[in-house]
Amino acid sequence: MANQFKDTRALDQPLETLAEATGYLDGLINRERQSNYAYERMDLRPIEALLDGLGRPERSLSIIHVAGSKGKGSTCLFAESILLELGERVGTFTSPHLESWVERFRVDGVPIDDERLVAAVERVRPIVETLRVGPPETLPSFFDATTAVAFLIFAEAGVDRALIEVGLGGRLDSTNVVQPEVTCITSIELEHTDKLGDTEAEIAGEKAGILKVGTPLVLGALRSEAESVVRARAEEVGSNVVAWDEAFRWDEPDAKLRGELPSYVLVADGHPDIEVQLASPGRAARMNAALAVTCVRILNVHSPQAISRASIRGLAACRLPGRVEILKNDPRVLVDSAHTEESARALADVISEVDFDGFDLLLSVSTDKDIERVLVPLLEGVGTVWATRADSVRSLPAETLAERVREILGAAASDRRVECEPDAGAAARRARDSLPAGRMLVVAGSVYLAGIARSVLNFEETSVG
Repeated sequence: MANQFKDTRALDQPLETLAEATGYLDGLINRERQSNYAYERMDLRPIEALLDGLGRPERSLSIIHVAGSKGKGSTCLFAESILLELGERVGTFTSPHLESWVERFRVDGVPIDDERLVAAVERVRPIVETLRVGPPETLPSFFDATTAVAFLIFAEAGVDRALIEVGLGGRLDSTNVVQPEVTCITSIELEHTDKLGDTEAEIAGEKAGILKVGTPLVLGALRSEAESVVRARAEEVGSNVVAWDEAFRWDEPDAKLRGELPSYVLVADGHPDIEVQLASPGRAARMNAALAVTCVRILNVHSPQAISRASIRGLAACRLPGRVEILKNDPRVLVDSAHTEESARALADVISEVDFDGFDLLLSVSTDKDIERVLVPLLEGVGTVWATRADSVRSLPAETLAERVREILGAAASDRRVECEPDAGAAARRARDSLPAGRMLVVAGSVYLAGIARSVLNFEETSVG
């Protein structure tokens, strides 16, 4: 089995370019993305063996470990912004990337340069190759190698804090080798059901696998079925739970003014109130920002006053690429990676706050997602739905997606167009070029589609507001 994935470049031929380094990583088996690979067959032994070969760089890091169905990347970026304002050196590992591989590895708020990524992959490669010819149970996967690269980069950079986003699930995710200072579970929904389970309770059990003995947990708003599972696990390992609407909450303004950034007050037990304005709109962004502030507080490193000042500055400045993002010089295009029912509802809330006469929707959906649950919250105000395929492995074929959209629209399909364009880049261009006056284009359903749309349409980073 190991020989099936043998590298074609000899070890005495060093990797020299970003394309070579990322091509090497892409050539490793990607269990997380294989639709026919059972989650229970995943194992932490490969990443443990790989890190042993590197001298365990993750053990030098002070880590905030973030899991969740949605919002984990946003929470990491909000926390990054706050910690930078506090004067810390910060490493942030998120996935997947939108346009360039280097986006996955941020140091001090900036994606690393090509040379640093190439050097780190070159350090990891000989150990991966040694493990490849060993027993199958320690054969590293794509995400094992990528996670090891992140730990190596952050350790060599000497960061004060590392923000580590879980890739898939939690219990068997490659990142779950860490001993963090704080864990966080942002949300739990029905997602990746082919691997994580068919109920929120089952999925909660997998995500609660990141909890460690005595390590505090910051917990977002969960439904009772999932929350009871997480709390049971927290009690089992002695993890103190700091939960939304129990230990912290937002005091929302009575009304929001269109076109203005309203102020929100974060209220938390034992901490001073913080009045902030968020550059990113919507309830989901506010929740993730609150989780980020709470994670920083739970570190118990900085004074409450310093955290308040840093949160005010950091949250107001933080931009979230591909998350309710609008083109700076083209406010008629909004890009989001919503791919679950809850995230689609959050996106619909934001759309309702933007002053346009309806919208067209550019959509790609993974095979493991419930299309109806994603689409229905976005139907009000939609004109044309453009069906495309952002990823040749995980995404539904465009023709299949278009047919399912027509079925879901039912009788309403007669006054709404459904267009099919298999090439995602071409779909983005066609959808934007044919956008009627007064309407905006919303891109949703897939992180991969968000990245393609940003690239094709020349997005500049900003957010609605």
